[in-house]
Amino acid sequence: MTGKLPVLVLGAGGHAKVVIDALQAAGADILGAVDADPTTDGKNILGVDILGTDAVALDHSPDAVSLVNGVGSTTASSPRQDLYRRFVDAGYAFATVIHPSAVIGGEVEKADAVQIMAGAVIQPGCRIGANAIINTRASIDHDCVIGDHVHIAPGVVLGGGIAVGSGSHIGAGSCIIQNVHIGENVLIAVGAAVVTDIWDGARIAGVPAQEM
Repeated sequence: MTGKLPVLVLGAGGHAKVVIDALQAAGADILGAVDADPTTDGKNILGVDILGTDAVALDHSPDAVSLVNGVGSTTASSPRQDLYRRFVDAGYAFATVIHPSAVIGGEVEKADAVQIMAGAVIQPGCRIGANAIINTRASIDHDCVIGDHVHIAPGVVLGGGIAVGSGSHIGAGSCIIQNVHIGENVLIAVGAAVVTDIWDGARIAGVPAQEM
């Protein structure tokens, strides 16, 4: 992960567990986690204490901690984006999280708060936008451009030269042929096979993929 400050994880659900596991594997100093759900207070995830609601994060100076976004996404429009923007506007910085088992090629550009999970492969020349998730065992070939707040779900395969617009969600196990352009805020369903460009805001499913 980037940065040397201790980290505080925002969120205490399933994605937070995966992120915490990656942080632990990378040897990060984890202060704890917070969550919007007050019933999680006092519990723990993988031995990391849940310290209270999101408001607890504000008790820590932006100069004293790095934040990690532990909220996942299952749709193109996600509370994950709002959480990131709210804390950035308040002056906090987010750490980049990379599981040690991920394979990252040369000349890969990563914006802040990128998360690259276990077994993911990113080939040379790619650009990954802010607050994007490259999830478990996803494969991204050369020269792809992944926009801000994109979630590339587990097992996705992207051919070379693909562009994915900001806020899009590419569902688990989907395959996208090379040089395709995916617009902003697109939702691609689980297991879809995408062979043509996709316009902004589209909802796509099937083999070959078409509008839902």
